[in-house]
Amino acid sequence: MTNDDGIESPGLAVLADVAAGAGLDVVVAAPDRQYSGASASVTAVQEQGRTVTEERPPLAEAPAHAVRAAPAHIVVVALHGWLDPPPELVLSGINRGANVGRAVLHSGTVGAALTAGLQGARGLAVSLDVPLGSTEPEDWDAVRGHVEQLLPLLRDSAAGSTFSLNVPDRPAGEHRELRSAPLDPEGSVRTLVEESGVDGVLLREVGTDRPPEPDTDRALLAEGHPTLTALGGLCEVAPPVLPGAGAAR
Repeated sequence: MTNDDGIESPGLAVLADVAAGAGLDVVVAAPDRQYSGASASVTAVQEQGRTVTEERPPLAEAPAHAVRAAPAHIVVVALHGWLDPPPELVLSGINRGANVGRAVLHSGTVGAALTAGLQGARGLAVSLDVPLGSTEPEDWDAVRGHVEQLLPLLRDSAAGSTFSLNVPDRPAGEHRELRSAPLDPEGSVRTLVEESGVDGVLLREVGTDRPPEPDTDRALLAEGHPTLTALGGLCEVAPPVLPGAGAAR
């Protein structure tokens, strides 16, 4: 279990509690600090060639490790010899903020789950649709029932399967039915350059101003539906016609 909000995130503790309550053998290994936007980066802080880790107090009675690395790096090392036996499931989250649209490419939460799938495990990224700039308390418990419902699907899915779950930040009793949803062309947040000069570039995050495409993850989430999207890793597309292709020799 990992995330990109860091080992101290309350969403991580809730997700660990749900997984432990479902009878899973849980190990928590999350970044020691914020790694949002890390995508599937495998960067890490190393000392004498070793990725730096630190034991932390258990979460939901599960062993917990703070790792000075991006979440996808943590997944790679967990699946390739750090944890014994290697995990069959990788849960990533609960992220503070939705991960919707094609912008999930940049999400460290989703990047960890996708990395699990690419390595032959099963991954589930979980995100709570906290509005940008919100100072209201997050309703982390709104996610519990949806994750519990989806864990059997995740366990029974083919090796390499990856899913992304987004949940409205409102009491579970106010949620509409869970919907399967394709990615919207855009995410819910975009980045603007506010200032630039000799001292660097100042960025600012703002909400996306383009309306979502109907029946996509962003549209359905805004309507109060939790959404589940099945994701794939890198794939090839039809190649371009190369210059000179088919020319006489």
